[in-house]
Amino acid sequence: MAIENIEPLYTAVATAENGRDGRVSSDDGNLDVVVNPPKSMGGSGNGTNPEQLFAAGYAACFQSALGVVARQEKVSVAGSRVTAHVGIGKNGNGGFGLTVELHVTIPEVDTATAQTLVEKAHQVCPYSNATRGNINVELTVG
Repeated sequence: MAIENIEPLYTAVATAENGRDGRVSSDDGNLDVVVNPPKSMGGSGNGTNPEQLFAAGYAACFQSALGVVARQEKVSVAGSRVTAHVGIGKNGNGGFGLTVELHVTIPEVDTATAQTLVEKAHQVCPYSNATRGNINVELTVG
């Protein structure tokens, strides 16, 4: 897969201090959070963690992509929800990798239409495009 040359419309800037056991903040001050490993990974669990931040970003971005596709198809996605499950684990190469499951509900459309919209959104979403070929992303419509 060739790397695309993208002209950014916006560039987010965030700085981490002390990695998974510190703080993350954005240059505009809108994001300023304590990060700690979750208890299941031996941490205090008293802050957020990179996987939660990634899940939040992916869910929000996918929801927006779903809206773009729905407008193009002239379908309402009112009341829809996207929930991202992001897992972290050892990858077998001495490092770590992520897993992603996106659970999408679109109450005002039938299952077949919802599935089509979700698959099209998966082609539009920047997070989906960034992870494609690197992370297995499972899409569930329900």
